[in-house]
Amino acid sequence: MRKIRVNRSDLVYPIFVDERAQKPMPIESMPEYFRLPIEYVIKEVQQMIDLNIKALILFGVPSKKDETGSQAFATDGVIQRTIRELKREFGDQIVIMTDICLCEYTTHGHCGIVKDGEVDNDSTLKILEKVAVSQAQAGADIVAPSAMMDGQVKAIRDALDDSGFNHLGIMAYSAKYSSCFYGPFREAAESKPEFGDRKSYQMDYGNLNEALREVELDIREGADIVMIKPALPYLDLIYRVKAKFEIPLAAYNVSGEYTLVKAAAQKGWIDEKSAILEILTSIKRAGADLIITYFAKDVGKWID
Repeated sequence: MRKIRVNRSDLVYPIFVDERAQKPMPIESMPEYFRLPIEYVIKEVQQMIDLNIKALILFGVPSKKDETGSQAFATDGVIQRTIRELKREFGDQIVIMTDICLCEYTTHGHCGIVKDGEVDNDSTLKILEKVAVSQAQAGADIVAPSAMMDGQVKAIRDALDDSGFNHLGIMAYSAKYSSCFYGPFREAAESKPEFGDRKSYQMDYGNLNEALREVELDIREGADIVMIKPALPYLDLIYRVKAKFEIPLAAYNVSGEYTLVKAAAQKGWIDEKSAILEILTSIKRAGADLIITYFAKDVGKWID
């Protein structure tokens, strides 16, 4: 009689690619998760395919950073090289999604260009356009702008269209909240801000209507998929967005949510498998069509 079931086709697997790594590098705050060198990404994706999980999203950790995040759009950047290797190895067996943000690539760790101590929205858009086009040229299937700059979806859509990539999809981080649950990700991607915080461009967790406006704006600007991030504290928003808008909806089961489960399971306080399946089922039940989750490979092994 069960109506909601998590399927492999619901899942997107995040992968951290570390340009400096010679072997998998453990992430202390994310037990059993690693930053990988490019050659190990090939092995990781082969394991995904063997589990019949076909979608992934890439995050890059470059060997050098600067004030403008130039390695984010470099032709030989860590993500661009990874995309080309994956497409050469696996072709259309996988769907490659790519994060578009500058926090991993800048010396200051913010998601945009900093001027006079503040993130400058409009100059950041020009950089995000370059990142999207460079990832498209490398072979990305879907780009995912996560910097939360006003107008980023329209800017990227126009840049892709002008460069001949009008077929390329955009998965917008439409409602990305300023959340404590990103802590482990910031260790994994080495993207902690050097000063201040991101509350000026990410959303206040007390606001619901603002999120609905942001989702609607991204749809008008050309988003093909909208995303809610994080997932668990915002199941009400996932439900509201799915009820209001006829568009594919993704939810990001973020690093802090992963770590809470792993830490409690290691202590023997909860049953890990039961907790993971219950959590992911709740996200899908709320209305998510796609779930970006660090548990994807685990679930791939369990689903009958």
